[in-house]
Amino acid sequence: MHPARYLRRKEAGEYLKSKYGHGSARTLAKLATLGGGPIFRRFGRIVVYDPTDLDAWAKSRLSAPLRSTSDLRAV
Repeated sequence: MHPARYLRRKEAGEYLKSKYGHGSARTLAKLATLGGGPIFRRFGRIVVYDPTDLDAWAKSRLSAPLRSTSDLRAV
């Protein structure tokens, strides 16, 4: 299934920020260079992101539910 619309890097950063409270175009650019970021595609020279890939990446970075900071030691 194809996304309704691919997002340019700035829009992808805004999408992550609005949905998960964290993200920016600069961070996505850095991760595209270093690795570890969400899957992206190129449309000529333009980098685009599928919102489904952004969601999968963001969710992969979330921890399991915690009740206290001491739960972090068990993880």
